[in-house]
Amino acid sequence: MRAVQVPEPGGDFEAVDREIPDPEPNEVRVAVDACGVCHSDAFVKEGAFPGIDYPRTPGHEVAGRVDAVGEDVEGWEAGQRVGVGWHGGHCFTCDACRRGDFINCEDALVTGIAFDGGYAEYLTAPAEALAAMPEDLAPVDAAPLLCAGVTTFNALRNTDAGPGDLVAVQGIGGLGHLGVQYASRAGFETVALSRGTEKRDLALDLGADHYVDTESEDPAEALTELGGASVVLATAPSADAIESVVGGLGDNGELVAVGVPGEPVSVDVQQLVMGKRSVSGWASGTAKDSQDTLEFSDLRDVTPMVEEFALEEADEAYQAMMDNEARFRSVVVPE
Repeated sequence: MRAVQVPEPGGDFEAVDREIPDPEPNEVRVAVDACGVCHSDAFVKEGAFPGIDYPRTPGHEVAGRVDAVGEDVEGWEAGQRVGVGWHGGHCFTCDACRRGDFINCEDALVTGIAFDGGYAEYLTAPAEALAAMPEDLAPVDAAPLLCAGVTTFNALRNTDAGPGDLVAVQGIGGLGHLGVQYASRAGFETVALSRGTEKRDLALDLGADHYVDTESEDPAEALTELGGASVVLATAPSADAIESVVGGLGDNGELVAVGVPGEPVSVDVQQLVMGKRSVSGWASGTAKDSQDTLEFSDLRDVTPMVEEFALEEADEAYQAMMDNEARFRSVVVPE
Protein backbone atom coordinates (compact mmCIF):
# COMPACT_ATOMS: atom_id res chain seq x y z
CA MET A 1 0.00 0.00 0.00
CA ARG A 2 0.97 3.65 -0.29
CA ALA A 3 1.41 5.75 2.83
CA VAL A 4 2.82 9.15 3.77
CA GLN A 5 4.95 9.23 6.92
CA VAL A 6 7.01 11.58 9.02
CA PRO A 7 10.44 9.90 9.40
CA GLU A 8 11.53 11.87 12.46
CA PRO A 9 10.46 14.91 14.50
CA GLY A 10 10.62 17.95 12.24
CA GLY A 11 11.22 15.81 9.17
CA ASP A 12 9.58 16.24 5.78
CA PHE A 13 6.63 14.12 4.72
CA GLU A 14 7.71 11.18 2.60
CA ALA A 15 5.64 8.84 0.45
CA VAL A 16 6.51 5.18 0.96
CA ASP A 17 5.33 1.72 -0.01
CA ARG A 18 4.44 -0.60 2.88
CA GLU A 19 2.94 -3.98 3.47
CA ILE A 20 -0.80 -3.81 4.10
CA PRO A 21 -1.13 -4.30 7.88
CA ASP A 22 -3.00 -7.25 9.38
CA PRO A 23 -5.37 -6.44 12.25
CA GLU A 24 -4.62 -7.71 15.74
CA PRO A 25 -7.38 -9.80 17.41
CA ASN A 26 -9.06 -6.64 18.80
CA GLU A 27 -8.52 -4.49 15.73
CA VAL A 28 -10.23 -3.64 12.45
CA ARG A 29 -8.47 -2.85 9.20
CA VAL A 30 -9.98 0.12 7.36
CA ALA A 31 -9.56 0.92 3.68
CA VAL A 32 -9.18 4.71 3.64
CA ASP A 33 -11.40 6.71 1.29
CA ALA A 34 -10.46 10.14 2.66
CA CYS A 35 -8.51 11.62 5.56
CA GLY A 36 -8.83 15.14 6.86
CA VAL A 37 -5.75 17.23 7.66
CA CYS A 38 -5.97 18.74 11.13
CA HIS A 39 -3.84 21.33 12.91
CA SER A 40 -3.13 18.67 15.53
CA ASP A 41 -1.17 16.75 12.88
CA ALA A 42 1.59 19.22 13.75
CA PHE A 43 2.13 17.16 16.91
CA VAL A 44 3.48 14.39 14.68
CA LYS A 45 5.20 16.63 12.14
CA GLU A 46 7.10 18.59 14.79
CA GLY A 47 7.46 15.91 17.48
CA ALA A 48 5.44 17.95 19.97
CA PHE A 49 3.57 15.03 21.54
CA PRO A 50 5.34 12.76 24.02
CA GLY A 51 6.01 9.13 23.24
CA ILE A 52 5.61 9.09 19.44
CA ASP A 53 7.48 6.30 17.71
CA TYR A 54 8.92 7.28 14.33
CA PRO A 55 8.45 6.90 11.47
CA ARG A 56 4.76 7.67 11.97
CA THR A 57 1.87 8.16 9.55
CA PRO A 58 -0.40 11.01 10.74
CA GLY A 59 -4.13 11.44 10.24
CA HIS A 60 -7.05 11.17 12.67
CA GLU A 61 -9.98 12.19 10.46
CA VAL A 62 -10.41 8.93 8.60
CA ALA A 63 -13.42 7.98 6.49
CA GLY A 64 -13.40 4.56 4.88
CA ARG A 65 -14.68 0.99 4.81
CA VAL A 66 -14.06 -2.05 6.98
CA ASP A 67 -11.65 -4.26 5.06
CA ALA A 68 -10.88 -6.99 7.64
CA VAL A 69 -11.68 -7.69 11.30
CA GLY A 70 -9.62 -9.31 14.04
CA GLU A 71 -10.73 -12.65 15.42
CA ASP A 72 -12.00 -11.16 18.71
CA VAL A 73 -13.99 -8.34 17.11
CA GLU A 74 -17.78 -8.42 17.12
CA GLY A 75 -20.28 -6.03 15.56
CA TRP A 76 -18.25 -5.04 12.50
CA GLU A 77 -17.96 -6.74 9.14
CA ALA A 78 -16.23 -6.17 5.83
CA GLY A 79 -17.81 -3.48 3.67
CA GLN A 80 -19.29 -1.33 6.45
CA ARG A 81 -18.67 2.40 6.06
CA VAL A 82 -16.83 3.73 9.12
CA GLY A 83 -14.90 6.63 10.52
CA VAL A 84 -11.95 6.76 12.89
CA GLY A 85 -11.31 9.98 14.78
CA TRP A 86 -8.88 11.45 17.31
CA HIS A 87 -9.91 9.07 20.09
CA GLY A 88 -8.28 5.85 18.98
CA GLY A 89 -9.06 3.56 21.90
CA HIS A 90 -9.07 3.27 25.67
CA CYS A 91 -8.00 0.79 28.34
CA PHE A 92 -11.44 0.02 29.89
CA THR A 93 -9.81 -0.45 33.33
CA CYS A 94 -8.61 2.94 34.66
CA ASP A 95 -10.83 4.99 36.97
CA ALA A 96 -12.07 7.21 34.11
CA CYS A 97 -12.98 4.20 31.97
CA ARG A 98 -14.74 2.49 34.87
CA ARG A 99 -16.90 5.63 35.13
CA GLY A 100 -17.59 5.43 31.39
CA ASP A 101 -15.55 8.61 30.82
CA PHE A 102 -13.52 7.10 27.99
CA ILE A 103 -12.31 10.41 26.57
CA ASN A 104 -10.33 10.93 29.80
CA CYS A 105 -8.82 7.44 29.83
CA GLU A 106 -5.41 7.52 31.49
CA ASP A 107 -4.03 5.32 28.70
CA ALA A 108 -6.06 6.64 25.78
CA LEU A 109 -4.73 6.05 22.28
CA VAL A 110 -4.71 8.80 19.68
CA THR A 111 -5.12 7.87 16.03
CA GLY A 112 -2.09 8.88 13.97
CA ILE A 113 -0.03 9.38 17.12
CA ALA A 114 -0.17 6.15 19.13
CA PHE A 115 -0.52 4.15 15.90
CA ASP A 116 -0.35 4.94 12.19
CA GLY A 117 -3.20 7.05 10.91
CA GLY A 118 -5.06 7.85 7.74
CA TYR A 119 -2.45 9.38 5.43
CA ALA A 120 -2.42 5.94 3.82
CA GLU A 121 -4.53 3.51 1.82
CA TYR A 122 -5.16 1.33 4.88
CA LEU A 123 -4.87 1.55 8.65
CA THR A 124 -5.66 -0.72 11.57
CA ALA A 125 -7.40 0.60 14.69
CA PRO A 126 -8.90 -0.82 17.88
CA ALA A 127 -12.52 -1.81 17.33
CA GLU A 128 -13.75 0.65 19.97
CA ALA A 129 -12.37 3.51 17.83
CA LEU A 130 -14.82 2.91 14.97
CA ALA A 131 -17.89 5.01 14.24
CA ALA A 132 -20.55 3.83 11.80
CA MET A 133 -20.98 6.25 8.90
CA PRO A 134 -24.26 6.99 7.09
CA GLU A 135 -24.42 5.46 3.64
CA ASP A 136 -25.06 8.67 1.74
CA LEU A 137 -22.43 10.82 3.46
CA ALA A 138 -19.53 11.40 1.07
CA PRO A 139 -16.12 10.41 2.50
CA VAL A 140 -14.55 13.81 1.79
CA ASP A 141 -17.39 15.46 3.71
CA ALA A 142 -17.32 12.92 6.53
CA ALA A 143 -13.58 13.06 7.19
CA PRO A 144 -13.36 16.56 8.78
CA LEU A 145 -16.41 15.78 10.91
CA LEU A 146 -14.35 13.17 12.78
CA CYS A 147 -12.34 15.84 14.58
CA ALA A 148 -13.45 19.39 13.77
CA GLY A 149 -17.07 18.25 13.55
CA VAL A 150 -17.28 16.13 16.69
CA THR A 151 -15.36 18.74 18.67
CA THR A 152 -17.79 21.56 17.91
CA PHE A 153 -20.97 19.45 17.86
CA ASN A 154 -20.14 17.63 21.07
CA ALA A 155 -19.07 20.80 22.87
CA LEU A 156 -22.34 22.55 22.03
CA ARG A 157 -24.61 19.66 22.92
CA ASN A 158 -22.94 19.28 26.32
CA THR A 159 -23.67 22.87 27.37
CA ASP A 160 -26.82 23.94 29.19
CA ALA A 161 -28.10 25.98 26.22
CA GLY A 162 -31.55 25.15 24.90
CA PRO A 163 -33.40 25.96 21.67
CA GLY A 164 -33.82 29.71 21.27
CA ASP A 165 -30.89 30.60 23.53
CA LEU A 166 -28.24 32.99 22.26
CA VAL A 167 -25.12 31.07 21.22
CA ALA A 168 -22.07 32.78 19.73
CA VAL A 169 -19.34 31.14 17.68
CA GLN A 170 -16.04 33.04 17.90
CA GLY A 171 -13.94 32.52 14.78
CA ILE A 172 -15.22 31.37 11.37
CA GLY A 173 -12.53 28.96 10.25
CA GLY A 174 -12.03 25.21 10.17
CA LEU A 175 -13.86 24.71 13.45
CA GLY A 176 -16.07 27.76 13.48
CA HIS A 177 -17.72 27.30 10.08
CA LEU A 178 -18.98 23.95 11.40
CA GLY A 179 -19.87 25.40 14.80
CA VAL A 180 -22.16 27.96 13.17
CA GLN A 181 -23.96 25.22 11.25
CA TYR A 182 -24.41 23.03 14.33
CA ALA A 183 -25.63 25.93 16.45
CA SER A 184 -28.13 27.00 13.81
CA ARG A 185 -29.40 23.47 13.11
CA ALA A 186 -29.80 22.84 16.85
CA GLY A 187 -32.22 25.76 17.15
CA PHE A 188 -29.99 28.32 18.86
CA GLU A 189 -30.11 32.02 18.04
CA THR A 190 -26.69 32.01 16.45
CA VAL A 191 -24.13 34.80 16.43
CA ALA A 192 -20.96 34.62 14.32
CA LEU A 193 -17.97 36.60 15.59
CA SER A 194 -15.08 37.30 13.22
CA ARG A 195 -12.59 40.01 12.30
CA GLY A 196 -13.63 42.20 9.39
CA THR A 197 -16.54 41.76 7.02
CA GLU A 198 -15.00 39.22 4.63
CA LYS A 199 -16.85 36.29 6.18
CA ARG A 200 -20.16 38.03 6.91
CA ASP A 201 -22.08 36.64 3.93
CA LEU A 202 -20.64 33.17 4.43
CA ALA A 203 -21.59 33.13 8.11
CA LEU A 204 -25.14 34.20 7.33
CA ASP A 205 -25.37 31.58 4.56
CA LEU A 206 -24.18 28.94 7.02
CA GLY A 207 -27.07 29.81 9.33
CA ALA A 208 -25.96 32.66 11.59
CA ASP A 209 -28.72 35.03 12.66
CA HIS A 210 -26.27 37.82 13.53
CA TYR A 211 -22.74 38.76 12.51
CA VAL A 212 -20.38 40.81 14.64
CA ASP A 213 -17.28 42.35 13.08
CA THR A 214 -14.90 42.29 16.03
CA GLU A 215 -12.64 44.87 14.37
CA SER A 216 -15.29 47.55 14.21
CA GLU A 217 -17.27 46.84 17.40
CA ASP A 218 -16.63 45.41 20.84
CA PRO A 219 -17.85 41.79 20.73
CA ALA A 220 -18.74 41.71 24.43
CA GLU A 221 -20.88 44.84 24.08
CA ALA A 222 -22.53 43.48 20.93
CA LEU A 223 -23.45 40.23 22.70
CA THR A 224 -24.73 42.13 25.72
CA GLU A 225 -26.97 44.23 23.48
CA LEU A 226 -28.42 40.98 22.10
CA GLY A 227 -29.24 39.86 25.63
CA GLY A 228 -26.03 38.11 26.66
CA ALA A 229 -24.80 34.79 25.34
CA SER A 230 -25.78 31.54 27.00
CA VAL A 231 -22.73 30.02 25.31
CA VAL A 232 -19.72 31.33 23.46
CA LEU A 233 -17.94 28.59 21.51
CA ALA A 234 -14.36 29.84 21.17
CA THR A 235 -12.82 28.24 18.08
CA ALA A 236 -10.06 30.68 17.09
CA PRO A 237 -6.74 29.95 18.86
CA SER A 238 -6.25 33.54 20.06
CA ALA A 239 -6.00 34.52 23.71
CA ASP A 240 -6.97 38.12 22.90
CA ALA A 241 -10.08 37.00 21.02
CA ILE A 242 -11.16 34.71 23.84
CA GLU A 243 -10.58 37.38 26.49
CA SER A 244 -12.60 39.91 24.48
CA VAL A 245 -15.87 37.93 24.62
CA VAL A 246 -16.07 36.90 28.27
CA GLY A 247 -17.90 40.11 29.12
CA GLY A 248 -20.60 39.19 26.59
CA LEU A 249 -21.80 36.16 28.54
CA GLY A 250 -25.24 36.39 30.07
CA ASP A 251 -26.15 35.19 33.57
CA ASN A 252 -25.02 31.57 33.98
CA GLY A 253 -23.33 31.84 30.59
CA GLU A 254 -20.37 29.66 29.67
CA LEU A 255 -17.46 30.16 27.37
CA VAL A 256 -16.32 26.82 25.95
CA ALA A 257 -12.89 26.84 24.34
CA VAL A 258 -12.10 24.30 21.63
CA GLY A 259 -9.36 26.28 19.87
CA VAL A 260 -6.11 26.25 21.85
CA PRO A 261 -4.05 29.46 21.82
CA GLY A 262 -0.31 29.33 22.29
CA GLU A 263 -0.39 31.73 25.22
CA PRO A 264 -2.31 31.92 28.53
CA VAL A 265 -5.80 33.41 28.64
CA SER A 266 -6.45 36.07 31.30
CA VAL A 267 -9.96 36.32 32.69
CA ASP A 268 -11.44 38.86 35.11
CA VAL A 269 -12.73 36.63 37.87
CA GLN A 270 -15.21 39.27 38.97
CA GLN A 271 -16.91 38.90 35.58
CA LEU A 272 -17.33 35.22 36.37
CA VAL A 273 -18.49 35.63 39.95
CA MET A 274 -21.05 38.31 39.12
CA GLY A 275 -23.56 36.32 37.12
CA LYS A 276 -22.19 32.84 37.80
CA ARG A 277 -20.39 32.68 34.47
CA SER A 278 -17.75 30.11 33.58
CA VAL A 279 -14.89 29.39 31.23
CA SER A 280 -14.07 25.81 30.31
CA GLY A 281 -12.50 23.65 27.63
CA TRP A 282 -13.81 20.71 25.64
CA ALA A 283 -12.04 17.71 24.13
CA SER A 284 -13.39 16.03 21.01
CA GLY A 285 -15.29 12.82 21.83
CA THR A 286 -15.41 9.06 21.64
CA ALA A 287 -16.34 6.94 18.63
CA LYS A 288 -20.01 7.05 19.68
CA ASP A 289 -19.82 10.85 19.79
CA SER A 290 -18.30 10.78 16.30
CA GLN A 291 -21.10 8.54 15.11
CA ASP A 292 -23.70 10.91 16.59
CA THR A 293 -21.95 13.79 14.80
CA LEU A 294 -21.99 12.00 11.46
CA GLU A 295 -25.65 11.06 11.82
CA PHE A 296 -26.73 14.57 12.86
CA SER A 297 -24.67 16.11 10.05
CA ASP A 298 -26.31 13.80 7.54
CA LEU A 299 -29.77 14.46 8.96
CA ARG A 300 -29.44 18.25 9.02
CA ASP A 301 -27.11 18.73 6.04
CA VAL A 302 -24.10 20.08 7.93
CA THR A 303 -21.28 20.07 5.40
CA PRO A 304 -17.64 21.14 5.78
CA MET A 305 -15.98 23.30 3.18
CA VAL A 306 -13.01 21.31 1.91
CA GLU A 307 -10.13 21.32 -0.55
CA GLU A 308 -9.11 17.91 -1.88
CA PHE A 309 -5.53 16.73 -2.37
CA ALA A 310 -4.09 13.45 -3.62
CA LEU A 311 -2.34 11.31 -1.00
CA GLU A 312 1.06 12.19 -2.48
CA GLU A 313 0.16 15.87 -2.03
CA ALA A 314 -0.12 15.50 1.76
CA ASP A 315 2.64 18.06 2.31
CA GLU A 316 0.77 20.64 0.23
CA ALA A 317 -2.47 19.84 2.07
CA TYR A 318 -0.71 20.25 5.41
CA GLN A 319 0.92 23.55 4.43
CA ALA A 320 -2.37 24.93 3.12
CA MET A 321 -3.93 24.13 6.49
CA MET A 322 -1.03 25.55 8.53
CA ASP A 323 -0.91 28.74 6.44
CA ASN A 324 -4.71 29.22 6.68
CA GLU A 325 -4.94 29.05 2.90
CA ALA A 326 -7.43 26.16 2.80
CA ARG A 327 -11.13 27.05 2.94
CA PHE A 328 -11.59 25.52 5.40
CA ARG A 329 -10.36 21.93 5.70
CA SER A 330 -7.76 20.07 3.66
CA VAL A 331 -8.60 16.44 2.82
CA VAL A 332 -6.24 13.88 1.29
CA VAL A 333 -7.80 11.23 -0.92
CA PRO A 334 -6.02 8.00 -1.93
CA GLU A 335 -6.68 7.29 -5.61
